[in-house]
Amino acid sequence: MNETKRLAIVGGGPAGLMAAMIAAKAGVSVEVFERKASVGRKFLIAGRGGLNLTHADPRELFRSRYGAEAPFVGPWLVRFDGDDAREFAAELGIETFVGSSGRVFPKDMKAAPMLRHWVQRLREMGVRFHVRHELRQLARTDQGSVSLEFDHEGETVHHETKAVILALGGASWPQLGSDGSFVSWLSALAPITPWQSANCGFDVPWSPAFRTRMAGTPLKPIRLSLAEAGGDSSLQGECVVCDYGLEGSLVYTLSRPIREQINRNGYATLVFDLVPSLSADRLESLWGRQDTKRSVAERLRRVPGLDAAKIDLVFECIKNFGVPAASLPGALKALPVRLERARPIAEAISSAGGVAAEGLDDGLMLKSFPGLFCAGEMLDWEAPTGGYLLTASMASGVVAAEAACDYLGRPV
Repeated sequence: MNETKRLAIVGGGPAGLMAAMIAAKAGVSVEVFERKASVGRKFLIAGRGGLNLTHADPRELFRSRYGAEAPFVGPWLVRFDGDDAREFAAELGIETFVGSSGRVFPKDMKAAPMLRHWVQRLREMGVRFHVRHELRQLARTDQGSVSLEFDHEGETVHHETKAVILALGGASWPQLGSDGSFVSWLSALAPITPWQSANCGFDVPWSPAFRTRMAGTPLKPIRLSLAEAGGDSSLQGECVVCDYGLEGSLVYTLSRPIREQINRNGYATLVFDLVPSLSADRLESLWGRQDTKRSVAERLRRVPGLDAAKIDLVFECIKNFGVPAASLPGALKALPVRLERARPIAEAISSAGGVAAEGLDDGLMLKSFPGLFCAGEMLDWEAPTGGYLLTASMASGVVAAEAACDYLGRPV
């Protein structure tokens, strides 16, 4: 095989598989190397409760979801966005639907059929898969090719090619192969931002009694905001009290500003509006009409929208976190809860950190190593849950593959 038409992709997650699809369509000979026994393991786990493929947001709103990363990620989405993700699923024979929240799912809610069709299509296109191949090192040969060294079940395997796309994942879910260990050797070739947990839960110093009584209890509907962040951080939805603290969709969505506040101050303050359906004036009016001889607990039970779980949280904050009882009822609209640290990265849904944008060109090729491209979660970006992470991971695979094909003289 003419090596100028050969591409090695290291990593069999969504970014790597999408890169393989694009390159194979361009007539490039593609070989995928995966350290685990099969590809797409995190993809399957993420879809266990229903594969959230993408989101139906309009294009500009979709792009804005990436926050500070939008300038980096935005150009990828020009090549592959939420609509493209749905079209790609349809190409594989997977019908999708838009849920009430705008999230997009396969009709059967399963990840396995999509992955199975995806891999089958790639095999039909001539893509070859090599599992249980863990990349140990890579180097430039005297002839200008890229030499790869893998460990394959205790034996060293060498592979030489003209271009390589690394899609090695982030640092979360290490049991599935994404452990961020590539930093030990890739840091010599590219600037790498330290890993941090993203889309994660946070530790709260609950009292033992509250922790035992409330672990696993959802708080909904609520509105959350982050102290110091202003109104822009205010979001309505739900979260869950857990043994270690707080988790759930609202907490995950706010995880980046929470993490940044903890990094600055050593802690973060999450502000709960427990009765988002009531205005502050309406709440004061309802509270003022009650008989002051009633206990605080009884008066709280008579507030519309306050259930037992929310009332329990109010008393936890009064008894153990120093919230004055005299601040009621106003505290129901602004109840502060102290978050002490993010959960370990191995527990996080995704990770922040990785190969920094300044070390890459527009095609995600390392500036220091022509012919070596990066894609997916190993890059330094993050996204909220809701399909945004998966869509942008695939989009980065499209960008890297198109650039790699161009490098090989086989433009898409």
